[in-house]
Amino acid sequence: AKRGAESQSAWRRNRIYWRNFLNRTMSKPLSGDEHPVKEDEAADLSEADDAFEEAEVGPVEHKIEFGLLFDIDGVIALGLNPLPQAVEMMKLLVSPETGLPVVPYAFVTNGCAKGDSKARMMSKWFNATISPEQCIHSQSPLAVFTKWHNKRVLFVGQGPILEIAADLGFTKVFTIDDVKEAYPLLDMVDHKNRAAVAKGYKENPDFPRIECIVSIGEPDRWESYLQVLIDLLVTDGKPDIPPEKYPDTHLPILACNLDLVFKAEAPMPRLAHGSFLLCLEALYEKVTGNQLHYTHLLGKPSEITYRFAEHTVTKMAMSMPNCGPIKRFYFIGDNPEVDIKGANLFNQYLRRYRKLSGSLSDPPTHDEIKALRHKIAISKSRMIPEDAEFVRHSAKLFISILVGTGVYNPNAKSLYGPHVYHGHRDIQRDDELTKPHFFFEDCLEAVRFILDKEKVAHN
Repeated sequence: AKRGAESQSAWRRNRIYWRNFLNRTMSKPLSGDEHPVKEDEAADLSEADDAFEEAEVGPVEHKIEFGLLFDIDGVIALGLNPLPQAVEMMKLLVSPETGLPVVPYAFVTNGCAKGDSKARMMSKWFNATISPEQCIHSQSPLAVFTKWHNKRVLFVGQGPILEIAADLGFTKVFTIDDVKEAYPLLDMVDHKNRAAVAKGYKENPDFPRIECIVSIGEPDRWESYLQVLIDLLVTDGKPDIPPEKYPDTHLPILACNLDLVFKAEAPMPRLAHGSFLLCLEALYEKVTGNQLHYTHLLGKPSEITYRFAEHTVTKMAMSMPNCGPIKRFYFIGDNPEVDIKGANLFNQYLRRYRKLSGSLSDPPTHDEIKALRHKIAISKSRMIPEDAEFVRHSAKLFISILVGTGVYNPNAKSLYGPHVYHGHRDIQRDDELTKPHFFFEDCLEAVRFILDKEKVAHN
């Protein structure tokens, strides 16, 4: 009873703190019981309240019905070092006897490293068994984009991109260097290449036509990449044949990681993959007079990434004997514009799914799923792929939790005025979506609170 009273008190303190916090930091003031969200979001908050308060508080033996999702940098680590709070937090989530999870969880980052290398590093951090499947990167959902796996795909990024592409299921992968070698005349912004071409060159007319572009991260030579990518876009993937006029359509583009900037050791934010995409969009439109269109956008805050994360943790829960169907997800992040916005967007996606899926067969047919995904999608570039196979939704609520150990600092002044928007042009600006359901100082405090409210015993 004492613990239950303490937990209820913590719940109320958090709501009071969060209301005051919003008054200080957000544009729309709060008073009394007001919450600056739309009617549907208010319903979600009420649902969250009900989920926490529907039963007597206190640890009991029962099936786990929730999943946890964490951003990495700024939530559980800074750079290559884990946060002390995260080390303590993981002790609550992992059995000391087996090193295996006691609740289903995964990590969702906009980085583009190989999942197995990240998993090994994090396993050492926390002295726990973390699988590559639990480390979801911005490109990870491409594993279910089977439509493109046997296409001739140009991969853009740095690091072991050929290995990453193979791990995701792509079988015919090319790089910018492959294209430049086949067509030496393309890259004239490289003055060394100009000098080499002046001495003689040879094209490869048999080089295959590129059928799709996949950009998983910013490259190292933006000027060369931008030139060659535009060449491929306006020639339908065969840049040795100039077009008679610039086409109205272009090659499919799948872009991962929409972050404009990121926080590193430098005192100012650093340009990220979203900045490279912005350059490509601006140059393509300036050159052709047409807007660049994305076939798919992946990475936070795109709904596709959160659907993949839901799928991953739900599958994990199915293999855990102490878990039942997942009814609630908690996403813990440090960036309101990315982590929180994405979680809230996916919460809206789940609401639309519940509203529109009532008449489906049990189990639903492929055609029913395909039609439903078209109805639910806000934009074509953020639609769940028709051919993607996921476990069925069981969650009804995606709860967003902001922590103060990374990008967001409630006591710091923002560098940007209210008119500045760093989000991608295909994701609507809505300041309400950047407001989390709850705020905690760090991930340890957040997880303790969640475990208390979900009645999971812990130290």
